[in-house]
Formats: sequence, C-alpha cells, structure tokens
Amino acid sequence: MANLNYLKSGDYFVPDIQLSVVGDTPLGKYARMRRAFLEEYNPILLDDLILTEKLFPHLWEIQKICETRMEVLTKQLLLKNPPPDKAAKQLAWVQHMNMLKAQAEECVLTEIVYSL
Repeated sequence: MANLNYLKSGDYFVPDIQLSVVGDTPLGKYARMRRAFLEEYNPILLDDLILTEKLFPHLWEIQKICETRMEVLTKQLLLKNPPPDKAAKQLAWVQHMNMLKAQAEECVLTEIVYSL
C-alpha cells in the first residue's frame, strides 16, 4: 500500500491528499451545467470521475465539444435561415440571431450536456 502522510487538524489526523491533475483552465458554462447534471442524475458516475481524477479533464472536454458544436450548428442554421438586413432592421436582426443561438444551444444541451 502507498504510504500516506497525515496532517493534524485540531484533535484529528487528516490524510494529506493532493490532486495530480491540476489545471489553470476555468470551467465554462457547459462544463458547470454537465457537473450539475451529473450531481443530480448520475452521482455514481460523478463519484467515479472524482475518485479517478478524471472529472476536470471530462468537463474541459465537454466544454470544448459544446463550443465547437455551437459554432457548427449556428453556421448551419444561418445558411438555412438567413437573417434580415442588419443595417435596415437592427432589432429584427438581433432577435433572429438570438433565436438561432437558442435553437443551437437547445440541441447542444440535449445531445451532449444532458446525455448519460
């Protein structure tokens, strides 16, 4: 067995455990949503990912995949549904672009973030 070092905290000895995977990359929107989904609907998988130190690499990968998929879906939706003239109808253009973003995000959340 591995030798563990212990730290004294008050009257207790606590194992000195350090994570081997330490990254500076913050968790994005989709990574945080994935973690919340796993906490609620699949806590066993979440615990397994935490114990094997694969949680943060998994969440970073989900974030990257979601961002890429959002770009692709938005471009495809723009080709199918061209926006109105931005100079003439600014508010209609903004409304149209927000609608396309919402559609793409709904697909990404269903396909990637909320999948088991």
